[in-house]
Amino acid sequence: MAREIIDIVQAEMVRQNLHRVESVVVRIGALTGLNADALAFGFEASVVDTPLAGARLDVQQVPIKAKCRACGQEDAVEEFVFICPHCGGTDLEVVQGEELDIDHILGE
Repeated sequence: MAREIIDIVQAEMVRQNLHRVESVVVRIGALTGLNADALAFGFEASVVDTPLAGARLDVQQVPIKAKCRACGQEDAVEEFVFICPHCGGTDLEVVQGEELDIDHILGE
């Protein structure tokens, strides 16, 4: 996954005519199953001897939110328990927590 992020950022460096990247901010949803520390470590190890050398990966964790199809309420999902706290319904639609996005790149 770190390698894919690096490939995307390198393409963006060319597109935006960036000479150096200081940081890459990614948003990772809790449902992706990705470990933020492992991803950051993989990124750091993979940027050595690339145009991204010295860049850091900043990971923003995105919590799970779901909307109940029965009552329409939207709430955070705690401890992966998909039960509506308002009506007890179990027919929930995940509206947040599956993200895996490059939010922005800081460079010059």
